[in-house]
Formats: sequence, structure tokens, C-alpha cells
Amino acid sequence: MWQFPWRYKESIAFVAGFVFIGFMLQITVGKFDFYLLQAPVNLILGGAVIAFLILLSFARKSAFYQWISGVPLSVTLIAALLVLGLIMGLTPQFARLDPHDKDIFTVLGFRQVTSSWPFVLIYFLTLISLGSLIVRRLVAFRKQDYAFYFNHIGLWILLFAAGLGAADIKRYVMHVREGEVEWRVYSENKDVLELPVAIQLNDFEMEEYPPKLTIIDRESGESQPKNKPDYFQIDEKRPNGTLDKWDIRLEEYIHQAVRNSDSTYQAVPMPGSSPAAKVSAKNMQTGEMRKGWVCGGNMAQLYMTLPLDSQYCIVMTQPEPKRFLSDIDVFMEDGSEQHAVLEVNKPLRIGSWTIYQYGYDNQAGRMSTYSSMELVYDPWLYHVYAGIILLSVGSICLLWSGNKKRKAEDDLG
Repeated sequence: MWQFPWRYKESIAFVAGFVFIGFMLQITVGKFDFYLLQAPVNLILGGAVIAFLILLSFARKSAFYQWISGVPLSVTLIAALLVLGLIMGLTPQFARLDPHDKDIFTVLGFRQVTSSWPFVLIYFLTLISLGSLIVRRLVAFRKQDYAFYFNHIGLWILLFAAGLGAADIKRYVMHVREGEVEWRVYSENKDVLELPVAIQLNDFEMEEYPPKLTIIDRESGESQPKNKPDYFQIDEKRPNGTLDKWDIRLEEYIHQAVRNSDSTYQAVPMPGSSPAAKVSAKNMQTGEMRKGWVCGGNMAQLYMTLPLDSQYCIVMTQPEPKRFLSDIDVFMEDGSEQHAVLEVNKPLRIGSWTIYQYGYDNQAGRMSTYSSMELVYDPWLYHVYAGIILLSVGSICLLWSGNKKRKAEDDLG
């Protein structure tokens, strides 16, 4: 033990010692604060890592260099990352923790694995080990090892950019009113910040699903039956259904309706319109019939219910959003601008900024006068993409060269 050349026993003991030191730091000083690595600190640290790898390469013939860039340590580090990844997958992760939470999983950093000291130490050790291997192979460069270079250099760039760049990622939520231009956001401390990006909201649109009908108690407002409420999904292709003890039939449905009189509605496509349905209800026990219009209402018009008796009535729920989008123009500080239509899962990327559709006025719904957008600033994003592309190319090359080698062996056989 501890006699060169080091193999798996020494590698396991060395990595286990790093993990133990990480847990001790986690318990004594708390989680690792990635914001300490904000630019230019991460640039200086990244340069120091690269300089260290270059200096270390002058000792590449030593037993220590052969170990740090060898298979035993690499396999052990992969196993350690796998264990930490399993912990992260099996333990709920939180962006923020209660400072008074003294649960053992919280104390050991299992609730925020990527910010825990064991993960950070293993991450940096992996950067050194993988970087040493790459430098060793580059010094003894061989053209036929192109798949190795693509694969391992891509992985190193991905780890380097994703880890050190995490401190430079900034997130903001911007609320923009229709027809206005906004460039100001609030920080976590509620301070007003001016961003180098401005957004003009040209239009906000929303598509809604048809609402549902339900029977409620007039006094409590609870849906019936109380223990297991019934809901009738409005669907013109399926006009019949049941609610509690009542047979329901949809006579007419208008998705954008405006009240025409005290008890009737007509179709008027406009911002203040609301879904309305003409329904008939028959009591399955007594045969009583009720018929009339039901409307969920909104900020522009009152709701309407269909009374069944002195205690119960049929009401319409608020329609759920099906799709909402924002027609925007984005202006950058350097004078560039871009037009886009933002939707959920369809963001806009411009420079180092990614703009997502975030929300709207939930109470106003389709009548919302503003749109909320999340702006994410990540100057390392394209470096991460470059690493992923190189890694993917390397993987494809490895598969191709492996198939080529197998075919050659089959031909010889």
C-alpha cells in the first residue's frame, strides 16, 4: 500500500479521503458558495488549472503522473461521481434551504449535491485527472487517436465551462406591459437593476381549454359531492354527462361570449368575452328539470349560475390555459435587435441571453395586460455547447472506428 505504482487500492483510499474532507468542510463551514467564483475569479482559477496541467506535464514520466492520468484513478472518480449522482437523484434537491433545518441529509449536503464540498472536490480532481491524461496523449500525438482527442477534450471543456461558468449565470424576471418597453428588473434584495437588454411587448395572446361544470353548495362554495366532487368537461362532441344526482346536457356553448340580456349570451370575440354554456339538468331521482345559461365570468363581466334548488347550483370553472405567447422585440445595448414570438419551451437566444416565456396576470387570464419573461444570462453557454459537440463527434468517431476495426478482424478471420 502506497508504494508506486499506485493502483486501485490507493486510488480508492485517496478519493475516499477527499470525500471525507469534503464532508468535514460541509459540516463545519456549510455548502460551497459558487458565487465566490464569479468573473474574474473563475477566469483566474481556470487559467491556474491550465497552467498547473502544463507544469505537471514536465513530470509526465514520473510514477505519480502516470497514476493521476491513469485508469485506476479515473475509474474511482467516475464511481464517486456516480454515487453522488445517485444521491442527487434519490434525494429531493432544493434551490434554497431553511437555515434552521438540521436534518442529517441537509447537514451532509445531500439536499444540494452540486453545491456540496464533496462534489466540488471530486469535480476539481476530475478536471486535473482528465486534463493530465489529455496532455499526456497530446504530447505523444498520433493522428489515428483523433476519436480520443475529440471525446476527452470535449468532455473536459464541458466540465470546465459548466462548473466554473455556473457562478456567472444570472436570472431575472421582467414584467412588460403591452405596447411598452422595459429594461428594469428587481434583484433578490428588491433593488431596481437596469439590464443591457430591453424588451418591447407588442401583443400577448392566450388560447384556453373549454371550462368545466360542477355543482356547488351556495353557502360553502364546495363542489359536490363533498368527498369526491364531480366535474363535467364541456365538449360539444360529447354533450351528455352527469353531475352528482343530475343528468346534464350541453345545449349550446360559446367560447367567447358576452351577456346579451339578463339571462342570455351571444358570441362576441373581444378581450372581455368569457365562455358561456346553455345547459339543461334533470334530477335522476325526482325528474325535476332546470335549464339556463352558465358563465364563469371574468374581470369584465359577472358570472352566472344555474340554480338547482335552494342549496345547490351549477357553476362554470375558469378555463385553463392551453397556450400563451408574447410577440416581442428585443433591443441589445450594442444596437442589435431581434423580433420573436415567445412560447413556453420556445425561448429566444440572443448573445449571452436566453429569454423564456415565464407567466402573466393569472387573475386576468386572457385579458392580462402584461407578460412575465425570465431572462437568463450565461456567458459560458457557447463553451458548454462546444464541449457537447466535440464530445458527440468523438463518440461517433469511436463507434465508427470500432466498427471499422471489427470488420477488419472479421475479414482476417
